[in-house]
Amino acid sequence: MAWRVWGRGRPLVLLHGASGSWAHWIRNIPSLARRACVYAADMPGFGDSDMPAAPPTADALADAVAEAVERLVPAPAPLDLAGFSFGGIIGGLVATRLGARVETLVLIGAGGLGVPPPPPRPLVRLDGAMSARQAARAHRENLGRLMFGDRRRVDDLAVRVQAENLRRARFKSGTIPTSSILRDALPAVRARVRGTWGSRDAFVGPHLSAYRDTLAAVAPTATFRVIEGAGHWVIYEAAAKVNAALRDDLL
Repeated sequence: MAWRVWGRGRPLVLLHGASGSWAHWIRNIPSLARRACVYAADMPGFGDSDMPAAPPTADALADAVAEAVERLVPAPAPLDLAGFSFGGIIGGLVATRLGARVETLVLIGAGGLGVPPPPPRPLVRLDGAMSARQAARAHRENLGRLMFGDRRRVDDLAVRVQAENLRRARFKSGTIPTSSILRDALPAVRARVRGTWGSRDAFVGPHLSAYRDTLAAVAPTATFRVIEGAGHWVIYEAAAKVNAALRDDLL
């Protein structure tokens, strides 16, 4: 596994979303590193990391991440963990493995709660015959349709991060995001649970209240924050608001 580390202080592990890398957090790390030692992973099968040695499942990823965290932050040191989207699912599984060492688990735009997904949104198909400019235009359009609440906020950096992440992603998340694996794991999590979602998250659609109710049912003390106007990649699109929320959540 490839890890990147910034800052000093209490350990904070960041886990990215599907088809992603540590760069999903690129607009959050400078703020977080002012008060924490930030460990940002490329999970197995993503970014600069190898594929997992075990069959490519959510549990295999969680085992690999938990083992790596144990080496990077040896017991009994406490730590916090934040997961975006698919990384929230894996983060919940990691928290069950690390037990009381994880003091706060932050879930941002996480699936895996067993809530039926909304109808899929059509995307522009990418192919190898496209020029660099055509591919960038397709990535920009797809980000506007799927990852952002307001397509006007899609900038050149977001396009570059998306293109690089997709190029290097080899692990296929498949049905994991639409499963109930996180919902089933949360009752065993001993950490404080904090949740944040964008109000215009394309993967949530009209089911935001169902996400709130499901989280409350399995983690009764969890908080549920909604960032108005933001889409799925809320940590990028509404970085200032998310960074302020993370400062509150991780106190």
